[in-house]
Amino acid sequence: MTASPLPIAPPPMSDDDVLADFRAAGALLEGHFILSSGLRSSRYLQCARVLMDPRRGARLCEALAARLPADVRDTITAVVAPAMGGVIAGHEMARALGVEAMFLERPEGTFELRRGFRLDPGQRVLMMEDVVTTGLSSREAIASIARAGGETVAAASLVDRSNGAADLGVPFFPLIRLDVPSYAADALPPELAAIPAIKPGSRAAA
Repeated sequence: MTASPLPIAPPPMSDDDVLADFRAAGALLEGHFILSSGLRSSRYLQCARVLMDPRRGARLCEALAARLPADVRDTITAVVAPAMGGVIAGHEMARALGVEAMFLERPEGTFELRRGFRLDPGQRVLMMEDVVTTGLSSREAIASIARAGGETVAAASLVDRSNGAADLGVPFFPLIRLDVPSYAADALPPELAAIPAIKPGSRAAA
């Protein structure tokens, strides 16, 4: 299936526009959070809440799709996302690009395509995440796509909270970067250590 061009270029979204959507959804959280990497942070963007409204999710992913360089966007023929967090974001991104959506699962601890999903040899793929923190799960997803015969030409996410440090091995296009310091559990600043920690994501911390 070949990619379809965006029907009408959506109006660009600034970082303030994106954060306004997260605030409106109650998805911009402040406190003491345990990230899926095991690191701690004082701010968290809960993508599951912002994607509860399909119209909001579509708007965010259309804005992200419009940011992809045309020479990348026009070659993508599938979007593949890791479950669980990336499933809705991947589906909405695929809708914005006019291509098929698939997702990866970890039945035995390693990402793989299941449920009849398959990639043609050399099929050009966008790997889509909701949030990238260290980039570890994204690199694992990209390796799985390669094992399935696909070629990841780019990665994208709604949020990059790696402070620009994530190296995914392919061009990476986030909708917004949340540059908030993260800390090891044994190296917390006093103001964070004084707040009880909570785990807001869907995956057990590393």
